[in-house]
Amino acid sequence: MLKNLAAALAAACFLIPAFSQPAPKADPLKVGFVYVTPVTDAGWTRQHDDGRKAIEAALPGKVKTTYVDNVAEGPDAERVIRDLAQQGNKLIFTTSFGYMEPTMKVARDFPDVKFESITGYKTAPNVAIANARYYEGRYLAGVAAGRMTKTNVAGYVAGFPIPEVLQGINAFTMGMRSVNPKAQVKVVWLDVWFDPPKERDAAMALFNQDADVIAFHTGSTAVMAAAQERGKLAIAYHSDMRKVAPDAQLVAVTHHWGDYYTQRARAVQDGTWKSGNTWGGVKEGMIRVGDFGPKVPKPVQDEVMARQKDIAAGKLKPFQAAAADVRDNEGHVVIAKGQSLADEQILNMNWLVEGVQGHVGRKTP
Repeated sequence: MLKNLAAALAAACFLIPAFSQPAPKADPLKVGFVYVTPVTDAGWTRQHDDGRKAIEAALPGKVKTTYVDNVAEGPDAERVIRDLAQQGNKLIFTTSFGYMEPTMKVARDFPDVKFESITGYKTAPNVAIANARYYEGRYLAGVAAGRMTKTNVAGYVAGFPIPEVLQGINAFTMGMRSVNPKAQVKVVWLDVWFDPPKERDAAMALFNQDADVIAFHTGSTAVMAAAQERGKLAIAYHSDMRKVAPDAQLVAVTHHWGDYYTQRARAVQDGTWKSGNTWGGVKEGMIRVGDFGPKVPKPVQDEVMARQKDIAAGKLKPFQAAAADVRDNEGHVVIAKGQSLADEQILNMNWLVEGVQGHVGRKTP
């Protein structure tokens, strides 16, 4: 009897499921970022760091991010990128054009790590590239500047003469001249992305040359502060900069990386990440114009926002010759009447449009 009971209990053990142990929790995805300037309250690096924080907010507990800021382009960048890969980061965003070659070099040694070269143009099986169509926002800012200038002269403080910067200068000038054919844009090249004293000096020099509105493609808020000091107008870039220039800000061209960065982190996690080339603009939400300053009349704001909708809908292309040929500032036709530039032509831009006083890579007097 007891023997039969023991056998029955033993058989029952096979029918009653044992308490299962919880599945081991997956380690969070480690994501690294490399920044070319310090993280400040506004600017290029601020927007990328906001994108980093967006990943953490969208994927709580599933990601662990880290960053290294103020990393010079060149050998130091390679060392930092390599260190991040060795520390176990499986997705690394390198957020400056000058990081492209170091990124490619490190990527060859870490085939299991995914790299995102922001503003670069070279890809590999584990290296994708991404950029934003900054020129769309620049065109819209030019419309605002063309309406607001009283001297018909704008200034432009520029870092390096790479296509991305030339696109911005040309689009800004074309937007400005679309509403004010007399407008001229004076360019000063700095050969540096982040040097607040140098940026400020360039802005002051342009104000002394009759510019009453100024744009810039550098990494700090120094140009905005200079405009505030001189009682002029300025186009904020990367971020809303009204905190620095509450009276001077005309409009802001802002960059938004959070959605893209989050998508790419998710793709690494679910195994769908692929190399590729993303170039998003107003339509994709990567570029936005707004944050008007107090001196901008409502009709000007409405005009700019209407054109922003036209760009999003594909009705307006900044690099299009509608009524006449578009020429560079040396007189050569660069966009024939009725034509618009293809992406490849925009990406390889190496000229300055008519209306720009300056040369590619040369400082104006």
